Amino acid sequence: MSNTALITGASSGIGLELAKIHARKNGDLILVARSEAKLIALKNELEEEYGVKVDVITSDLSQSDAAQSLFEQTEALGLQIDTLINNAGFGGHGKFHERSLVDEQSMMQVNMVTLTNLTHLYLKGMVERNKGRILNVSSTASFMPGPLQAVYYATKSYVTSFSQAVAEEVKDNNVTVTALCPGTVATGFVAAGNLEGVDAWKNAKSPQSVAECGYKAMETGELVVFNESSLKFMFNWIFPLLPRKSVLKMSRQFMEKK
Repeated sequence: MSNTALITGASSGIGLELAKIHARKNGDLILVARSEAKLIALKNELEEEYGVKVDVITSDLSQSDAAQSLFEQTEALGLQIDTLINNAGFGGHGKFHERSLVDEQSMMQVNMVTLTNLTHLYLKGMVERNKGRILNVSSTASFMPGPLQAVYYATKSYVTSFSQAVAEEVKDNNVTVTALCPGTVATGFVAAGNLEGVDAWKNAKSPQSVAECGYKAMETGELVVFNESSLKFMFNWIFPLLPRKSVLKMSRQFMEKK
């Protein structure tokens, strides 16, 4: 029985750890990222250790045609995608009007548009086969506005909302969609997003623990999963009751550089 997972952003961080988990469960993989060297090294490691089949596709997901090109490549290889893990994403620190618009547009493309396109392209086959799983890596940032990371927080809000809506639409087709909403994670996200000096990352969790949490939730078909129970309580029961200005103030303080 086919058990192939396509994972974007698979060369490091949460994506790499999700790939290891899937391989450990005897699942084949399609690894997608920009760094071919890192993907090939991971491919060799997983094939040798777990005896699974791993395909590598290099792609810049900030390009508008990235999803369609990726889909066409997997179709040409005759690969059936049983599990889609949209993990790729990045952020960026600073006041919106002072940041590069090109950078913000690339962020929206990767975090939202390419994720949406890939979901649309591969979901059709899952529905036809009456079987499939999708894991979209979102963030606790999706539950509030984010001064100093305005676009990033907004993109993650989209991901969490989109995931739940689609999950409801396909629930009778034996297809699940899960939004993974971790807090801060110790990955290359900090350096890539110019977030050095932000206190929020002092207690960041390991990508391994977040990946384990997300993969398990995907297996059981959960809608939204947090990697810490305290976060679940905070964003489900505390933040919704607070005045908007208070939430904005706390959110900004959370992202201030010390």
